[in-house]
Amino acid sequence: MLPEKPQSVSLNGPAMRRTDLEAMDFDELWLLHEQLTKLLSEKITTEKLQLERRLAQLSRVEQMRDEGTPANRPRRKYPKVQPKYRNPSQPSQVWSGRGKQPRWLVAALSAGRKLEDFVIDKSVNLADDDSHNDETA
Repeated sequence: MLPEKPQSVSLNGPAMRRTDLEAMDFDELWLLHEQLTKLLSEKITTEKLQLERRLAQLSRVEQMRDEGTPANRPRRKYPKVQPKYRNPSQPSQVWSGRGKQPRWLVAALSAGRKLEDFVIDKSVNLADDDSHNDETA
């Protein structure tokens, strides 16, 4: 229900107290209710239009910012990077040395091994490539 303390209510005129509202008959209260509903509806509509205009303005600014960013450019093509490190227990697991270290390498390093222990020997790969070329010739 209504609070015990008298409160003021104003609707385009002098302030009304709670006792004034209680003294009104049903028709007067209903008329006041309709006036309040109409006024609230108008204010809500006005505020909604202002918010929609602001949102449209913000979306235009966002579009302009997005169109000018390099994010819309296609990514630059990078050359394929050869692996530099190999897991000795599973030779199929290799790492190029770029990006986050793989789990097998992190585990081995935390166990006390050194990164140099996993370096792929380039001379072995070159010898393998040369022997492969000799076989095909």
